[in-house]
Amino acid sequence: MDERTRRTDDEAIPKLRRAPPAPSIDRRRSARIRIGVGLIVLVGLTIAAYEIVPWTRTSRQTAGRQLPPQAVGAATIGQGDIRVVVNALGTVTPVATVTVQTQINGQLLEVGFTEGQLVKKGDFLAQIDPRPYELLQAQFEGQLAHDQGLLAQAQVDLVRYQKLAEQNSIARQQYEDQIYIVQQYQGTVKLDQAQIDQQKLNVLYCRIVSPVTGRVGLRLIDPGNYVQTSNNTGIAVVTQMQPITVIFPIPEDDLPQIVPQLNAGATLQVAAYDRANVKLLATGRVIALDSQIDTTTGTVKVRAQFENPDYALFPNQFVNAQLLVRTLHDVATVPTAAIQRGAPGTYVYLINTDDTVSVRPISLGPTDGPMSAVNSGLALGDRVVVDGGDRLRDGMRVIVPGAQAAAQGQAPAAAAPAHGDHPHNPDQSQNSQNRRNGGGQ
Repeated sequence: MDERTRRTDDEAIPKLRRAPPAPSIDRRRSARIRIGVGLIVLVGLTIAAYEIVPWTRTSRQTAGRQLPPQAVGAATIGQGDIRVVVNALGTVTPVATVTVQTQINGQLLEVGFTEGQLVKKGDFLAQIDPRPYELLQAQFEGQLAHDQGLLAQAQVDLVRYQKLAEQNSIARQQYEDQIYIVQQYQGTVKLDQAQIDQQKLNVLYCRIVSPVTGRVGLRLIDPGNYVQTSNNTGIAVVTQMQPITVIFPIPEDDLPQIVPQLNAGATLQVAAYDRANVKLLATGRVIALDSQIDTTTGTVKVRAQFENPDYALFPNQFVNAQLLVRTLHDVATVPTAAIQRGAPGTYVYLINTDDTVSVRPISLGPTDGPMSAVNSGLALGDRVVVDGGDRLRDGMRVIVPGAQAAAQGQAPAAAAPAHGDHPHNPDQSQNSQNRRNGGGQ
């Protein structure tokens, strides 16, 4: 029993020593994982090498190979005049806009104008029934005749009383009273005459005429209506068209350049363009500045007058006003299309003598349409890029198609053969082509 037990114990001991197989399995798994990861990394590096090496080789070849010239448009820096212009949005404002209203009450009998008609000052516009005022005039004329008779009688009595008073035949008081009676009748006669003149004026008011020269608008009331002085609608609106003005605001910063010229009597020209700022409508001059600056906008209003001979400017029309402040003469000018703006500031692409471009920072002056004044950075005769500059880089080679075409057009004349071959001879052209190809017969 003891022996069996001992054998069992001896057999159990090795089993206990071989029991932990787990660490060995983990080590084998870890080794396999490391080997797998290593293979994956090796494969990735191999693939990367095959991808990077050709790309690097291509990049080096591209860097080593010169890029083809970029076709661009060019312009030469010249000398010219630049206008200093202040642009503003303006409104056409008539010098006079009159609403024709009645000055008396009465029935409107006749309208003597056509809607939209051009009328002159004093032209007939409308007629109001004058008969009530003519009757009042006749009544006051009768009253005047009556009072004039009383005045004449009082004056005769005054002469008689004066003689009697000198002879002391009547009381002095009676003579003096007659003097005052004559003065009263004289006042009554003046009152009657004033009433007659008033009715004559009313009869004159019955005939309405144009107060200004201009264009009549739409009719606001029809014949047959009873018009009154309390009616604010009026009969029509007459707007003066010649001359006409444009009111537009300018920044207060431009006043130091404008006010001294106006005080000196200089004429500042103003051009009025249509809403699209394309068509020139009229040309006028500044006639007045407003008396104060608008603090909300920092601008001051300017009134310019235009003769408007062809009625191109219409009241309340929106226009683009261009005020010519001064003109710079004989300054270096650059096309506006050549100007670039970026990190260097304001610059252009300058075309060098070796047909490469370089970034040239410049300082600009005023701009006048397609041209701008150059204060510094460019000289007369320099060539700049005006088209295709968005694809350029500093040092890049360029080619100007127009200049190349001109050079090619001059090349045949310079290389003309001395023996007088005709340029249009097909045999000579074929022989020349064969010689260039190395296969001449």
